[in-house]
Amino acid sequence: MGKTVNKQRPVNLDLQTILFPVTAIASILHRVSGVIMFVAIGILLWVLGLSLSSPEGFIQAAAMMDSFIVKFIFWGILTALAYHTLGGIRHMLMDFGYLEETLAMGKTTANVTFLLTVVLSILAGVLVW
Repeated sequence: MGKTVNKQRPVNLDLQTILFPVTAIASILHRVSGVIMFVAIGILLWVLGLSLSSPEGFIQAAAMMDSFIVKFIFWGILTALAYHTLGGIRHMLMDFGYLEETLAMGKTTANVTFLLTVVLSILAGVLVW
């Protein structure tokens, strides 16, 4: 029979004190952006249905798009879409062997993904506003 290990290891469950590597942050944000897009599908389909329901519905949807809150939500949806798409391309390039699966390449591509997302987010803001 095996030995019984009775070690009292400290367990740190305080997420604010843990320093996550950039690759972990990129992975978590990729999942979060996927959830945001899943919820956004319902919002976008509702607005599309409203705009196609009647001429009055189109006017109502167009008037709703003039609100700052709605513009901010749509900007957030576009930013999540941009990040999720770039993160997915990053993963596919690694999976297909076009990029090395090393820690250095992971950090580099995560930072490039963040940078491109910021650029696309600014462009989405110009588009929305």
